[in-house]
Amino acid sequence: MANVDLTQYGITGTTGIVYNPSYEELYKAETDPSLEGYEKGQNTELNAVNVMTGVFTGRSPKDKYIVVDENSKDTVWWTTEGYKNDNHPMTQDQWNVVLDLAKKELSGKNLYVVDAFCGANADTRMAVRFIMEVAWQAHFVTNMFIKPTAEEKANFKPDFVVYTASKANVANYKELGLNSDTCVAFNITSKEQVILNTWYGGEMKKGMFSMMNYFLPLKGMASMHCSANTDMNGEHTAIFFGLSGTGKTTLSTDPKRLLIGDDEHGWDDNGVFNLEGGCYAKVINLDKESEPDIYNAIRRDALLENVTVDAAGKIDFADKSVTENT
Repeated sequence: MANVDLTQYGITGTTGIVYNPSYEELYKAETDPSLEGYEKGQNTELNAVNVMTGVFTGRSPKDKYIVVDENSKDTVWWTTEGYKNDNHPMTQDQWNVVLDLAKKELSGKNLYVVDAFCGANADTRMAVRFIMEVAWQAHFVTNMFIKPTAEEKANFKPDFVVYTASKANVANYKELGLNSDTCVAFNITSKEQVILNTWYGGEMKKGMFSMMNYFLPLKGMASMHCSANTDMNGEHTAIFFGLSGTGKTTLSTDPKRLLIGDDEHGWDDNGVFNLEGGCYAKVINLDKESEPDIYNAIRRDALLENVTVDAAGKIDFADKSVTENT
């Protein structure tokens, strides 16, 4: 157990804290035979664990909220009838309710705490603390974000805290004036995110990208949904823009060039830098011959999400019965 005091966040009675767990710890925990439902991972023929996320196999944009306050009211592009987007306003009172729900769900449990960085640029990166009760979600953020060194972990001070409470839901959402019993909410002032009633790992990844989309431009830097690579000398960078599933990852994995990243980047006076530490590639219809780099990356310590796998662990990358967003 690490010496991480979660009572400072209002999370009490923890029975254990697994801090920045190793891959061995994660594998053992997420494949524990006693687990049930979406908490349990299944090992596959490629030795990567596959997990299922239930109803949500992608983000839930209608359930995304940002607290309106003095800092955010004039700096967020809020959804309107004329220009609809995902930035729905939330009052401080609504925020207090959902934050309390998350903290109550996480209290009295064995928890995973992952400290990581969002952003490869040391001057502008965000130190993020993820708190969750599900092992594979800890695996997800361990893969997706930039791991701190031993020295950085010893002196880690989070700029942002994410409470992932997938097992909790907003039962009184109608009374609160929310869209559903699922909620993904951000408080720009307190620098916190709450995730309720969705198991989809991408809410943590895309949540931090949303926050970098907010904070980087305020510092005069671009935040981009793109992949990027460069030549072998690191002098000539190419960036590939596109919606999810249109080929950013495939185009950037060029064996003749160095990969910077496959999905989320910043651009400052020093050049283009990755916001993440891992790759989040779609594997629908994945073929070893046509996309060997991506296929060969699916091995122990990688994590598959919503892929069709039979009882023996055989993978069917062509099966779309659950989702194409694998």
